[in-house]
Amino acid sequence: MVEKLIILENIAMVDFLGVANENIKEVASAFPKSKIVSRGNEILIQGNASEIIQINDILNSLVQHYHKYGKVTHDNVKSYIKSEAEYINGQGDDGVLVYGNRGNTIKPKTANQKALVKAVEENDLVFAVGPAGTGKTYISVAMAVQALKNKEVKKIIITRPAVEAGENLGFLPGDLKEKIDPYLRPIYDALDEMIPSEKLKFYQENRVIEIAPLAYMRGRTLNHAFILLDEAQNTTAMQMKMFLTRMGPNSKVIVTGDISQIDLPRNQKSGLGESLKILSGVKGIARVDLDAKDVVRHKLVKEIISAYDKHQEQNDKSKKSGE
Repeated sequence: MVEKLIILENIAMVDFLGVANENIKEVASAFPKSKIVSRGNEILIQGNASEIIQINDILNSLVQHYHKYGKVTHDNVKSYIKSEAEYINGQGDDGVLVYGNRGNTIKPKTANQKALVKAVEENDLVFAVGPAGTGKTYISVAMAVQALKNKEVKKIIITRPAVEAGENLGFLPGDLKEKIDPYLRPIYDALDEMIPSEKLKFYQENRVIEIAPLAYMRGRTLNHAFILLDEAQNTTAMQMKMFLTRMGPNSKVIVTGDISQIDLPRNQKSGLGESLKILSGVKGIARVDLDAKDVVRHKLVKEIISAYDKHQEQNDKSKKSGE
């Protein structure tokens, strides 16, 4: 059970709580699995994390309503409860995965992105392979957030190998967390767009959402979770096997990577490339390939990827002709 304490400041409690606390009782009746206790200017919520987040959203909306209008009526409470329920139940309409913090819809925009969503719905382990900017990580994070909101999983675990690309961790300033956070920044950026900052902080503090380097996954069994391994091309064969064998009951796993951008030392093989060969054809595992047509960043990114692909093809031809 999780607890959250809300302290109400500069509020006349009788105008906020209603006669005989009828407003809080209305909220409590909408969430029978949780407990809401009002004492003085404090409201204590006890229950599971997903319901506490919803109750907290409703109470925050009521506080804003109070500061704007000076009073909260029973009908206001019902209206905000209904709005929260519509928001939660509305996920997935018209292909929408989640709604962003600015009211924007987050959904697959290309055929291959839609194929990725379908593959995750039908399989417990999916490899999403493609170049930068194709949305493979962004869509994967959105699907994880959707699964958490829909109570299909109890937690989200997102991990990346901390592999250096031209810099040495030992020369970067700060402690271990400060050294590693830059590697995880793209994940934080995606989550910041999909989950309000207060919610995200609450989720992380209560380990509902975990973002950690791949090395921290060793020895764990990940149950009832949506798990994303990003930048998987930078895993070694042993790391990839370790990660894939962490998968527990009622879990979904997405592995994303770009096999054209491997930052491992030359004498090490990519765990992503090896796993794609070894696990090909295994039932319950799917692979989705994305390409330049799926790039949703600046239009020049498509041209850059195409130019690099052509350059690689020319190099491959030159090597073959020189053999």
